[in-house]
Amino acid sequence: MINYAPLWKTMEEKHVSSYALIEKYGFYKATIQRLRKNQSVNMRTIDDLCQILDCSVEDIVEIILEPDVPLPRTIRRQP
Repeated sequence: MINYAPLWKTMEEKHVSSYALIEKYGFYKATIQRLRKNQSVNMRTIDDLCQILDCSVEDIVEIILEPDVPLPRTIRRQP
């Protein structure tokens, strides 16, 4: 599971608001909402956040493993 809790903590520490991401850096409101709902965003967004906040990926997102949740197969194995 994707969790953006580290992002909000990092933003607070760096004194960058959601409003600043939208108004100063040109983020879409929909992107902010996806982050708030722990939904996926593209790697370019993660890279932009790292550049703006001068931090690493771990300061923005964490992956919480869910071992009991079956994953849909996106890659098929060749016989």
